[in-house]
Amino acid sequence: MHSLKVQIRVRPQCRDLALPSYESEHAAGMDLRAAVEGDVVIPPGRREVVPTGIHIAVPPGYEAQVRPRSGLAARDGVSVVNAPGTVDADYRGEVKVILINLGDAPVTVSRGDRIAQLVVCPVVRVEWDVRDELEDTARSTGGFGHTGTT
Repeated sequence: MHSLKVQIRVRPQCRDLALPSYESEHAAGMDLRAAVEGDVVIPPGRREVVPTGIHIAVPPGYEAQVRPRSGLAARDGVSVVNAPGTVDADYRGEVKVILINLGDAPVTVSRGDRIAQLVVCPVVRVEWDVRDELEDTARSTGGFGHTGTT
């Protein structure tokens, strides 16, 4: 495992919140915290854009992915709508999380709540090689989802 230095700016009104952090030794994602002023209630079936109070400068050749937290999903049915959301290397706006309540009851998001994970990953740029035919494989054109059936 290697480390990568990423610049971060915290909005002045959010300096009371913890920076994104790894909650265990081998965690892949850092927890993002809600930078809401007051409680935000998300009714079932609704979504809410939740600010984190941070701006990051992801280095070229990397992206930051915003992913759901499994505990929120299992306990409350809360997920990230566009999972994984991408923070591109040239984006400098505030990182925000689009949460959706897929559960049966309203969910309250309070200031400082851990609402999502942030994973920084390398990015590969594609150069298309247009062909009339593609190399054959064992699956070949077996159909969408066919490997999940017996």
